[in-house]
Amino acid sequence: MKKTQETLRIKDNTKTAVLYIAFELSHSKWKLGFSNGEKMRTVTIEARDLDQLQEQIDKAKKKFGLEGQIRIVSCYEAGRDGFWLHRYLLSCGIENVVVDSASIEVNRRKRRAKTDRIDVRKLLHKLLRYHGGEQLVWSVVNVPSEEAEDGRQLHRELDVLKKERIMHRSRLKSLLIQQGIVVTNPSSRKFLIQLESFRRWDGTELQADLKSRIIREHGRLRMVEEQIYALDKEREKRVTAADDASMQQIAHLMTLVGIGMNSSWKFVMEFFAWREFKNGKQIGALSGLTPTPYDSGASQHEQGISKAGNERVRTLAVEMAWVWLRFQPQSKLSKWYTQRFAEGGKRMRRIGIVAMARRLLIDLWRYLEHGVVPEGARLVGSAK
Repeated sequence: MKKTQETLRIKDNTKTAVLYIAFELSHSKWKLGFSNGEKMRTVTIEARDLDQLQEQIDKAKKKFGLEGQIRIVSCYEAGRDGFWLHRYLLSCGIENVVVDSASIEVNRRKRRAKTDRIDVRKLLHKLLRYHGGEQLVWSVVNVPSEEAEDGRQLHRELDVLKKERIMHRSRLKSLLIQQGIVVTNPSSRKFLIQLESFRRWDGTELQADLKSRIIREHGRLRMVEEQIYALDKEREKRVTAADDASMQQIAHLMTLVGIGMNSSWKFVMEFFAWREFKNGKQIGALSGLTPTPYDSGASQHEQGISKAGNERVRTLAVEMAWVWLRFQPQSKLSKWYTQRFAEGGKRMRRIGIVAMARRLLIDLWRYLEHGVVPEGARLVGSAK
């Protein structure tokens, strides 16, 4: 009996060999931190050199006396490199987590030392704590699938093109207003014909180089507008075909009055299509629309919304809350806002619309997930 107890005690105290790796990523160099749970070492390799990475992992195993097939866990902060490294590490059998950099604690001293070596060691310490059971040591990013990530390209490109269109239009108007000429629609196909008839403040024609610049700028504007038109048509084509679940969700969301193609596409592709929400609290947290109270001692006040999570969805939700008030005035949500905030000042209305945006997101999720129509809301084709 005594030998059996000693054997069990030895088995309980035996630790599984684990190699911990932390990445501090930059454009030209990567700083790697290795640990076996007791000792640490840091090395530097060329950025994105996967052969060097594998060599350093093998060296770290020998350095720490870890032999054979051992468990390897790693982490790095979400950033410009995206998720390709995460997918590579998983393909190598390495358990990786992508960390939200905003959730990592920092020293609050006015002047604190900051180097890549310090940062990677800090990440390594937190990785040890995380796998030791401290799940709240940081926030782990939910990595989308490659299909979900690819599905976000179309509307994000559209957003970029629309900003470029505004830039080209503003530049054309500015170039002409400097000569005393006001143009309301530089996007018109007749613009180049009208350009020949434009006269400066003194009645003279536009100078040659200025006219050439305006023509080239208009050409760039037309190219951007053609690309926007093509992408809009491609988006409509996909929604009409509705040959996958995300397209069906977009079409379903558009059956609500006030929800159009742009908003429904972004809500689904950025938010609802690839995330599995369990409740409204998760939706509010991920959109960054949850309140952030400050309650310490005698000091108690609201700090505003957290602004964490998906900024695109948060911005769109606030915009769509205003749209919902206009097109769904008889809905329960609109009546709630009207009764509580509409009679207040500008500040109260702004606070109220953010609260309404959070509730609207939750209602849209319930509509997509469970088919529950927001109370009092009108559907397309229904009687007013």
